[in-house]
Amino acid sequence: MAKKNKKQTTDAEVEPQFNGDTDDSHTKKKLKKKKNKKIPTVTMAVPASIIDNVQTLELATRLAGQIARAATIFRINEVVVFDNKTKPDDDSVMDNSDDESSAAFLMRILQYLETPQYLRKALFPMHNSLRFVGLLPPLDAPHHLRKHEWGPYREGVTVKERDSNSGATLVDVGLVKNVTVDQIFEPGRRVTVAMGTNRNLDSDLPRQVVSSSKPREEGTYWGYQVRYSHNISSVFKDCAYKGGYDFIIGTSEHGQIIKSSDLEIPSFRHLLIAFGGLAGLEESIEEDDNSKGKKAQDIFNLYLNTCPNQGSRTIRTEEAIFISLQYFQEPINRALQG
Repeated sequence: MAKKNKKQTTDAEVEPQFNGDTDDSHTKKKLKKKKNKKIPTVTMAVPASIIDNVQTLELATRLAGQIARAATIFRINEVVVFDNKTKPDDDSVMDNSDDESSAAFLMRILQYLETPQYLRKALFPMHNSLRFVGLLPPLDAPHHLRKHEWGPYREGVTVKERDSNSGATLVDVGLVKNVTVDQIFEPGRRVTVAMGTNRNLDSDLPRQVVSSSKPREEGTYWGYQVRYSHNISSVFKDCAYKGGYDFIIGTSEHGQIIKSSDLEIPSFRHLLIAFGGLAGLEESIEEDDNSKGKKAQDIFNLYLNTCPNQGSRTIRTEEAIFISLQYFQEPINRALQG
C-alpha cells in the first residue's frame, strides 16, 4: 500500500470541553447527552472481481473512478472491497508490486481519489496502477479544499521539519504555509486539523488535531474509508464499527421488488448495502465456506431488485451502484428522521 492513510473508521462521538469554573449541572448534563450521540453511517460493499472483466488498465481506472464518484455523491462513509477467497492471504493485499490483484488495484484508486489533491504526492508514491488517474474527474468532496479556501477543518499530512521555535509538528494542509499542531506526530501521517477562526498562518498559536469523524458530527460529509475483506462473510464479521452493521441490504436481479416510496428501513447506526459481480451476490455466497447452504435471504435483512423491468439482460455493477444508491436515498432519509 502507499504510505498508510491514518484516517480511522470509528464511531463518531462528540467530545465536549468543560469549563472547570462552572457549576452549571444542567449544562453538563446536556453536554454529556451530546457526547453519547452516534452518527449513522452507510457502507457499500463491492466485489473486486468487477476489475477482472475489464480489458485495459485505462478502462479499469475509469471504472474505479465511477465507484469513487458514486460513493462521494451519495455520501458513503465506507467502501468495502471483497474477494471470493476461502481464507485471507498471509501478506497484505496492498504490497506495492506493479502486478497487483484486482482488489489491491481498486482499493488504491479509491483511496487515491478520496485523498485531497495537495496530499497525494506525499501519501502515494508512483505506481503503475495510478498511470491513468489524471483522466478521472475529481471527486470535489467538501474536504478537497482549494488553496484559497478557508474551512473549519482541513486534511493534512505531517512533515519532517519541525517548528523552529517550539519544535512542534508541522502539517501541510494545502495552504501557502504549513501550520503547527498541538501534538507530536511522525512524518507522513494524514491528520484532520481544526483550523479555527484565526486565519493568520504566522501565528504561534498551534492548531488542534481532531478525529476525522469530527467534521461529520457537525453535518459535513468528510469522505469515505476503504477496507478489504477476503470474502462476503468477512465483510460483516470484520466490521470496523463497534457493534457491527445493524442492517444489511443485498442487491440482485433476483431480489424482492419494492417501490422506493414503499420501502421501510428501520432506524440504524451502521447500514451496509452490498453489490454483486458478474454472477451476482449468489456466487459470492456459494463460494464462501462460512455461507454454505445459505440463501441470500438468510444473510441479508433485505434482498432487493432496485431496477426491475430492465431493458438490458445485464446491468453492470458500476451502473447498479448509481441506480441503487439513488433508489435508497429517500428510504434512508426517512429512517434517519424517524
